[in-house]
Amino acid sequence: MPIQSKEIRLKAYPKGYPNEEDFELTTLELPEPKKGEVLIKNLYMSVDPYMRGRMTPRKSYVPPFEVGKAMEGAAVGVVLKSLNPGLKEGEHVVSMLGFREYFLSDGSGLLKVDPNLAPIEAYLGVLGMTGLTAYVGLKRVAELKENERVLVSAASGAVGSIACQIAKIMGCTVVGTASSDEKCAWLLNELKIDKAINYKKAQNLPHSFAEALPEGIDVYFENVGDVFLEAALENMRDFGRVVLCGMIALYNLEDPKPGPSNLFLAITKRLRLQGFIVSDNLDMREAFLADMTRWIQEDRIVWRETVFGGIENAPKAFLGLFDSENIGKMLVKLA
Repeated sequence: MPIQSKEIRLKAYPKGYPNEEDFELTTLELPEPKKGEVLIKNLYMSVDPYMRGRMTPRKSYVPPFEVGKAMEGAAVGVVLKSLNPGLKEGEHVVSMLGFREYFLSDGSGLLKVDPNLAPIEAYLGVLGMTGLTAYVGLKRVAELKENERVLVSAASGAVGSIACQIAKIMGCTVVGTASSDEKCAWLLNELKIDKAINYKKAQNLPHSFAEALPEGIDVYFENVGDVFLEAALENMRDFGRVVLCGMIALYNLEDPKPGPSNLFLAITKRLRLQGFIVSDNLDMREAFLADMTRWIQEDRIVWRETVFGGIENAPKAFLGLFDSENIGKMLVKLA
C-alpha cells in the first residue's frame, strides 16, 4: 500500500531574516520499495544554522536548496521495509534526507547506528556531525593543548556545548558565552565550565572577556561573529588560534558588514584564523566515535536537546535558532 508522506519544501529564497511563509508543507505518495530499496520512516530530524546559507542561490561548499523541492538535513530513522540485503527491517539509520516523514533509498548515504549505545536522537547531536564538528575544531584546527585558555561563543548551543566539554576533558580553562542566565547556569552547573558570560548583560564585551580570562585567550571557538570576533581578537594571546566554525550573527544580513575593525591584531599577535567544514574531515570520525563513546560511558559528557513536535513545526524550529530558543541541539520529532 502506498505511503502518504509529508515534507517541507522551500517556497522562496528568503530576503534577510526568514519567515514561515518561505516554507510550505506538502504531502506526496510513495510507492512500495522495489528490489534493492528500503523504506525509511524518519523519527527525528535536525535543524542547523548552516541551512540558512543553503537558502541563498549562490555558489558555496554545498549546493543551495531548490525552490519547490524538499529540503535536506540530517535525520535518524528506522527501516520499515527492506528489499536490500544490506539493511534489515527495524535497523536505525542516519541520512541527510530530513524534512520528510518517509523516503525510499537504495541504501547509499545511509549510516547504521546502534540504539543500545545512546538514544537514537543523540546520533544527530553529540554522536553525530554536531559532536564531530566540535571535535575537529579543537583537535585538528586549534591543535588544542592541555592547560590552554579557551573561549567558546554560543556555548550553550549544539556545537558550542560539546566544544566546551571536550576542552575541559583536555585539561583546559573554559569560558563560554550565552544569551540568558538560565543558559549560563546550565554551562556552569552541568557542563562544569569555569566561567559563563551572559552577553546580553555585558556592557563591554572586550572587558567581559578580559575579566573572565585575564591572562588572555589561547583558542577562540567562533560560532557567532561580528562584535564577538572583535572582542576575542582584542584578548587573544600571542600565537593564539581562532577556530572559525560559524557566524550566526551574520547569516541573515542582506548586505555584508565590514570585517573586524581590529583585524590587524592578527598580525601583531601572530594569530592563526582558520575556517573549516566538518565534511572535509570525515577521516576523524572513527577516532571521534571512539573518544566520544568512552566519554559518554564515563559520564564525562552531558547534552540537552530542544525538541519541536511534528514536521509541520520544522520551520518554527529552524527560525528558533536565530532567536536563541534552543539549549543544546535543536531537533524536530517526527514520530
